Amino acid sequence: MKITAIKAYQVDLPLKEGRYSWSNGNFVDVFDSTVVAIETDAGITGYAECCPLGSAYLPAYAHGVRAGLQEIGPKVIGLDPTNLGELNRVMDAVLRGHPYVKAAIDIACWDILGKVCNMPVYKLLGGAAQEKVALYRAISQEAPEIMARKIDGYRAEGYHKFQLKVGGNADTDIERIHTTRAALKPGDILVADANTGWTRHEAARIVAAVASVDVYIEQPCPSYEECVSVRRRTARPFVLDEVITGTDTLMRGIAEDAMDVINLKISKVGGLTKARLMRDLCVASGIPMTIEDAWGGDIVTAAIAHLARSTPEEFCFSATDFNSYGTVDIADGAPRRVNGFMTASDEPGLGVKPRFDVLGKPVVAMSA
Repeated sequence: MKITAIKAYQVDLPLKEGRYSWSNGNFVDVFDSTVVAIETDAGITGYAECCPLGSAYLPAYAHGVRAGLQEIGPKVIGLDPTNLGELNRVMDAVLRGHPYVKAAIDIACWDILGKVCNMPVYKLLGGAAQEKVALYRAISQEAPEIMARKIDGYRAEGYHKFQLKVGGNADTDIERIHTTRAALKPGDILVADANTGWTRHEAARIVAAVASVDVYIEQPCPSYEECVSVRRRTARPFVLDEVITGTDTLMRGIAEDAMDVINLKISKVGGLTKARLMRDLCVASGIPMTIEDAWGGDIVTAAIAHLARSTPEEFCFSATDFNSYGTVDIADGAPRRVNGFMTASDEPGLGVKPRFDVLGKPVVAMSA
């Protein structure tokens, strides 16, 4: 089997709540997502999606996905899409960095492999380790009382894990954490996610001010070293996200006891092939994960569900149902939230069928 063509479709994903805001005044109203189709000479097509969280979150941006595909595409056309190791080695050789671009190709090839084997992707990733996956709800950054007030609505949708977007003014963030925690019920989990938005001295103040609060502290500062410094100052459980970019940073973090939990974003690390390796390293090292991505719609949510379903429950801290946040459905067969949980399809591959009436015509097309 060989890859014969690569196509990419651009689609806008507006938000139900109108805006998503996080640290340092960053926000997105409409997400720019790219759906990728990998065609083969066997008549099997695999699909994937890549949707960066704007251009100020990670070293990734929406136009970069499409530009990167045009750079990599000619070099992978002709390869066997089911030989995922070789595929990834070629992508890493022909384009340094830009893992989010490679992720779309890698995930689409996992979809192909599942269809060839007539198996869902989660079985290829290790098999079902849990039947349904617990989800968290991100609470977009607003005034403390507004963020706290939203919790009842989210809880009614079945969520019991809440990721509070902080990373703003230190005094306001302290109030956000206290006010939101007071609105939670027994069994609810609160994560204060600064998204690199605090300086070290601000983070030191904040973790001291919430020392008696049942809260996880996530990615307080921009650098790994700053985050470790803050971790040493608090007894609160600690989550790393943006600075865990691959197996090298993960292994360093494990060796240096830098975190209790990580956020494993599939596109950030280059796709399911590399995410599976990092997942297995975390399980072997006793590090739970939130399995997610930067953002996306139905197809991103499907990839998350497959990796999460093949992860033991005790190491799957939570996952993300991004398609619950948006107003546009781009694929049939995608996971849907049910009482705060989702699961992966049992259909071959990712189990999704893109809606081309929504996607329109390809904006990138390459063939042999």
